[in-house]
Amino acid sequence: MHLRLIATDLDGTLLTSKVEVSGRTRAALDAARARGVHVVPVTARQPIGLRAIAGGAGFDGWALCSNGAFATHLTDGRMLFAEELPSDTIRTLAAALRESIPDLLFASVRDEGEGFVAQHGYASIADLTDHKRDPRTMGGVDLEHVLAAPSLKLVIRHPELAPAVVFDALRALGLTGFEATLSGAPFVEVMAEGVTKATGLARLCEHLDIDRTDVVAFGDALNDVEMLHWAGHGVAMANAEDAVKDAADETTASNDDDGVALVIERMLG
Repeated sequence: MHLRLIATDLDGTLLTSKVEVSGRTRAALDAARARGVHVVPVTARQPIGLRAIAGGAGFDGWALCSNGAFATHLTDGRMLFAEELPSDTIRTLAAALRESIPDLLFASVRDEGEGFVAQHGYASIADLTDHKRDPRTMGGVDLEHVLAAPSLKLVIRHPELAPAVVFDALRALGLTGFEATLSGAPFVEVMAEGVTKATGLARLCEHLDIDRTDVVAFGDALNDVEMLHWAGHGVAMANAEDAVKDAADETTASNDDDGVALVIERMLG
């Protein structure tokens, strides 16, 4: 392949367990950029979470956030596209799921990823690492206000149940009009219908006039599966879930063993 773009997940993939970019990985990314290769973070995170690690990774161009729901330029703030989940769909989904599972809590990502509208009680079970936001700044509103406006990403969690349980219950409802996934975070993530990391990456590559065969993608979680399928070369981390490894063309070392760097170094020769 003629490598023109590197698409990489962050948590569990590019970042170590200490949520850092290792020196070797940073050197590999810099070497790729020096050859004109685009390096694009493709993440469930919002811009606030990207800014926290952008310096260490050297990210200063396009980024895909909310699992591909929107593309933003990290230097000049341009928004290439944004796909929102309609409020009617959100309300229908929430009502049906709450009948199945009581005590769920919801939050909505809005305003180009900068806004976070959380239900009363959500902050009390959230941690700084969940959304890269201090729970003390989240506030809390009635559920109807969380569900009242379109959302780039709807977050659903339960104080006790594992995210996989909530995810399975959501899928069992048989509802349509949205995409749901898991990223390894302690909640279910819901985007607009058809939105995945793959669709977001495809739109960005079209903008950059880059063919999918010239893209290498890295990931470790369920929300990376479509992207690894789509890319010319999909790479799963050693620490990835089995479904992710099955979707990939190869499995590299873990995120703590410079797995991303190993592949980039090989590709650059």
